[in-house]
Amino acid sequence: IALGLGKTIVDGGVSLRFCPKYPKKVLQLSNLQTTLRNTQREFYALDLDSSKYIASVKEDVNLLKLKIDDAEEDGSLNHIASTYDFQDQVMRDGINYQGKKLITFANILKYNVFPLCDILNTLLDIGQKEMNNHVEIEFAVNLDTPPNEPSVFSFLQIRPIVEASDKMNVTIGELNKDEMLIYSESALGNGVIENMCDIVYVKPESFKASETKKIAGLIEIINNEFIKQGKNYILIGPGRWGSSDPWLGIPVKWSQISASRLIIEAGLENYRIDPSQGTHFFQNLTSFSVGYFTINPFINEGYYDLDFLSKMPIAYEDDYIRHVHFEKPVIVQIDGKSHKGIVMKPS
Repeated sequence: IALGLGKTIVDGGVSLRFCPKYPKKVLQLSNLQTTLRNTQREFYALDLDSSKYIASVKEDVNLLKLKIDDAEEDGSLNHIASTYDFQDQVMRDGINYQGKKLITFANILKYNVFPLCDILNTLLDIGQKEMNNHVEIEFAVNLDTPPNEPSVFSFLQIRPIVEASDKMNVTIGELNKDEMLIYSESALGNGVIENMCDIVYVKPESFKASETKKIAGLIEIINNEFIKQGKNYILIGPGRWGSSDPWLGIPVKWSQISASRLIIEAGLENYRIDPSQGTHFFQNLTSFSVGYFTINPFINEGYYDLDFLSKMPIAYEDDYIRHVHFEKPVIVQIDGKSHKGIVMKPS
């Protein structure tokens, strides 16, 4: 966290790092010398002088880089600064003392004048549960509100924290059709996905474009069961997953398919939709390291052994969806360089 605009943090400037669960234990404030060396000395602010305003799309235009003393004059340090007493060589929380002002956020982190840590812990917990992944968030706080009005916490962004698997070398060699369940030459991602014993797929014979919203709801119910069990699955269906237009695909949101580790767009002969690899929904999926295949077997773009799936034990089935479970896991391999992906039948 930092005083002023977020540019300080984005540009790698000096800020304060802390753990919301243990806000009173801040390494940068562990002793006086460390505090003096490692606390914020400058901040960015918006220049409100209209005579100097410049119309521009650049983010750093109309900004001022100021010293901490400038913020004290504006009354912006009331809850976020401590004071270093040169004479006594001690640091006191608050600004009602003579001495150098240091940005420690002490009144917030130690005395909970504003419940920042409670808010962050709640948001991180909810975000992790809903995204089924560790997350990072961006936020802003305005403590300078009119009398008798509460301070304002603004939730700006939330993103998954992903461990990259890009460095893993995966090479898909000679292929034996009898061993393949699914093969794609338009695969996105990279690496090996293991311990996958479940496949949820939309039944091609009963798929109706007019029922995609209903199908999305049914998938959500199944997805919630996987979340409760702490398991993952492969999801297969026609059209654009996550499409905002229900006639172009199944309009799921991420929370409805968050337990899936591989998503496959499997085109149908009577339902040909351009793949959704450039959509915002797809970009979100890649953030979670979810593999993504596109196949159109009816025009020899990939392979999909639907007959094999149809013969597998059924864990769940309704009018539109079938869930099959394998005793032994299937193996998913994705070669990010060649854009090839394969799902092998259980051995």
